[in-house]
Amino acid sequence: MVFDVVTRSSTCVFETDDFVIEAPNWTPDGAWLVFNCDGLLYRTPPEEDGQPRVIFTGAVTDANNDHVVSADGRYLYLSSQDGHLYEVPLGGGEARRVTRPDDGLEARYLHGISPDGTTLAHIGCRRRDGVQAFDIFTADVRDGSTRRLTDSDRPHDGAEYSPDGAWLYFNSERASDRAGHSQLFRMRTDGSGVEQLTSDDRVNWFPHPAPDGSRLVYLSYPPGVLGHPADEPVVLRVAEPDGRNAWDAVELIGGQGSLNVNSWAPDGRRFAYVEYPTAPAAG
Repeated sequence: MVFDVVTRSSTCVFETDDFVIEAPNWTPDGAWLVFNCDGLLYRTPPEEDGQPRVIFTGAVTDANNDHVVSADGRYLYLSSQDGHLYEVPLGGGEARRVTRPDDGLEARYLHGISPDGTTLAHIGCRRRDGVQAFDIFTADVRDGSTRRLTDSDRPHDGAEYSPDGAWLYFNSERASDRAGHSQLFRMRTDGSGVEQLTSDDRVNWFPHPAPDGSRLVYLSYPPGVLGHPADEPVVLRVAEPDGRNAWDAVELIGGQGSLNVNSWAPDGRRFAYVEYPTAPAAG
């Protein structure tokens, strides 16, 4: 699905009952939507009745739904179920592992790439006093060296760069006394200057800045939801870059897979998402 923030209407560009698709990206030239399906990445034109084509990723055939496209459109970066981040040409090719096995992390979940293409923003999972902790890290695309930007016993997720490279947007439970009550934040790319952008009863995930920096779109769950599960009644909300003046763009059944990664079109007017209509219960 593609939503136009000017006309406030959605268009279906691809529909299937045969398999589950997740997490669309828009390529910088506007020619393709990239999405995940069963561990493989595909691309399809962003028009009605487009036909997906698989993107060859070499030995990496277990990608999850965390992937980004470089600003120059040359490379895809993806998270694998082995916990590492990989680089692959957008047109397909052998995958190159970016992250190091000796960086002290059990797993890494990719969400952002810097505008200059040199740094990946990801969520790193490590042990903290025997308990899994999820903090924001960056990784150098060239040598895999990492830097930790947060250090908290409250989980963080969805770290993504603003188009000018000045901010990292993310969601976290760091300001809540309720388990699962995730809200939106941003901070400077060195980890300083944290600002809270939302403060409401809903559970807010995955803030995605538009390419022109004019707005955000994010995934909003009903109060009390834990994590970012699938098949929930969710809302896709659009707001100003500082979180103000949010409005409901789309109400749908979805969640996990609907809007995990940045899916804005290059013009900043449209974004892609996935909805998962469910059949009525029998009886």
